[in-house]
Amino acid sequence: MELSDLLLRWLAVALHGLLAAIGAVHALLYKRDPRSALGWMVVCLAIPFLGPLGYYMFGINRVRTRAKKLGGGQFRIGYESGDTISEEDLAEHEPGRGHIGAVVSLRPLLGGNGVSALHNGEEAYPAMLASIHTAERQVLLSSYIFENNVIGRRFVDALTAARDRGVSVRVLVDGIGELYSWPRISRLLTRRGLRAARFLPPRLFPPALHLNLRTHRKILVADGRVAYTGGMNIGDRHVVGEDGRRRVVDMHFRLEGPVVRQLADAFWDDWRFATGEPPEETPEPDWSTAPGRKRCRVITDGPNEDLDRIALVMQGAIADAKRSVWIMTPYFLPSREQVALLQAAALRGIQVNVILPAKNNLFYMHWATRNALLELLQWGVRIYYQPGPFVHTKLFLIDDDYCQIGTANVDPRSLRLNFELAVEIFDSSFARSMIEHMEVTRARSRAVGLREIADRSLPVRFRDAVAWLFSPYL
Repeated sequence: MELSDLLLRWLAVALHGLLAAIGAVHALLYKRDPRSALGWMVVCLAIPFLGPLGYYMFGINRVRTRAKKLGGGQFRIGYESGDTISEEDLAEHEPGRGHIGAVVSLRPLLGGNGVSALHNGEEAYPAMLASIHTAERQVLLSSYIFENNVIGRRFVDALTAARDRGVSVRVLVDGIGELYSWPRISRLLTRRGLRAARFLPPRLFPPALHLNLRTHRKILVADGRVAYTGGMNIGDRHVVGEDGRRRVVDMHFRLEGPVVRQLADAFWDDWRFATGEPPEETPEPDWSTAPGRKRCRVITDGPNEDLDRIALVMQGAIADAKRSVWIMTPYFLPSREQVALLQAAALRGIQVNVILPAKNNLFYMHWATRNALLELLQWGVRIYYQPGPFVHTKLFLIDDDYCQIGTANVDPRSLRLNFELAVEIFDSSFARSMIEHMEVTRARSRAVGLREIADRSLPVRFRDAVAWLFSPYL
């Protein structure tokens, strides 16, 4: 071997050692989860060049640094980084779940709200389009997936008409979510002259391939008076197709009242993050005549200063449950803390029901979930598979007085890697209506038995375990 070849090899080894050491030390210092830190350290050290490169592209959380540059740390509209909940504020909230949400979210619980459930695109889209068509001052729209198809173009037409009437229109789409359809909807929005922005769009130069750190929030606010949020994206998949088949079942929610301002603030957080532009003033309607009696609060969650907020509220609510816990979610990969709390609730005699789709749109998520069910079933947690088509609905209910709606799934991607949003609803009548929906769904679903999971063949268990191994990134 020539001296030059030997020298090049040693230089390559030294360069990899330097890059690997930098990546490993960075992961050690900045990763909050020890499993994540250890995993990335091993990747950096064991895989020449590609390991450190992969950590640079996918492992570093650049959101926190950018947020600090924009807002000095906490960049929520209307709240400063040093804000705390005073003893007087806490005294106004009921103990247990209300107290937890107040401490975690730094947002007050607001009364006088109306909330109604909208099933599938056939109910949600006409209501949303009507609110855009009747808007007089401002429309704010954010969606993870905004497809360039029949439904998507109807929204673009409505937004364009609103702009032509003199309404201020802002549209925010996720840089990865918009790639679910082609051409990208942002191109059409730009051609129409609408003020649209993309949230962390992927680019090659300089490299920014953020497969994580997505905004999964779905928000529509019209004139500060009415808002919509929930699990539903914008596209044809949420309505019955020409062939008479439905691809996705989902639920969205219409909200009126003071809580609408909190949803608008969440939109402006993301708009400022994506564009660097300051927020525009949101209209303040007169709520002297309340549209309802529900007490509501918005909780934002993301891989920034809001990390773990939804998870903490869910965990506190499960710990406070007295009679029942209901979870409906398309993706279910609970953390160790959530598993322990669900087990403890079942052991206390509380009825714990988890309803999952029998037909999942992501086969590997179904496999990984199967690997996590055994330790729940053996301690009395009840698991059900609801029949197809794929059900994308997200609901979290405690007893008969507390409901959480929004965009988050019960998995690490939602609760640690995405920007998500939930709305707490304290109202017995609304909670009972959602429990009735759960019970109807449970009646037509199949209960998952302990033996079904325990008796899986070795190849199936191996497949499920391998999928589960990657659960922090699914």
